[in-house]
Amino acid sequence: MSDSLKFLVVDALPGVQTFARQLLQGHGFHNDQVLCCADTDSALAQGLVFKPGLLITDWFAKSPLTGVQLYQRLHDSLPGLRLALLSFDATPEQQTEARALSAHFLLKKPFTAEQFKAEMVRTLELLRHPVPTRAPRPVTRPVLPPLPPTPVVKPGDKVRYQGAVHVAQHVVHRHGETVVQLKGQTTLVPVEKLQPA
Repeated sequence: MSDSLKFLVVDALPGVQTFARQLLQGHGFHNDQVLCCADTDSALAQGLVFKPGLLITDWFAKSPLTGVQLYQRLHDSLPGLRLALLSFDATPEQQTEARALSAHFLLKKPFTAEQFKAEMVRTLELLRHPVPTRAPRPVTRPVLPPLPPTPVVKPGDKVRYQGAVHVAQHVVHRHGETVVQLKGQTTLVPVEKLQPA
């Protein structure tokens, strides 16, 4: 992965660009795998040619082409492009938008070198070992026992059982069998043991 992944870092602050480049190089990425730009316009032009896998950009809220718009324009041509954002504001609205774009992080400026490093290390780990998406499990439907044929006995029918004539009070289907409760008795009799009277 280190040989193929490229990073586009877009920030007006040279210190952020330099730190990001050094951090990535420290994790085994070559100089030609990291492109730094100071504004979104040059980042768009160069990014379309460079084809990054991860865009790390300032929000550039006041720029005609914001960091989010830059991501969306690049993403149209590079559907696998991932996003990480930096912002002086990091408002709740920005956080919601960053989540909607599946950004790896939205880091509020000014941040410390340790904060930036922690977010980048976590992101690099996810890029190296993506969490597998679970395939939906096939829906297993319970196997139900077949319904018995329509009973030959209905409530009110006269039936013969153990040599005597009885009246069927209730007919019940349970566990794949049909049983009958005879009038005046509490036990359930399997329908096979009954004969029409």
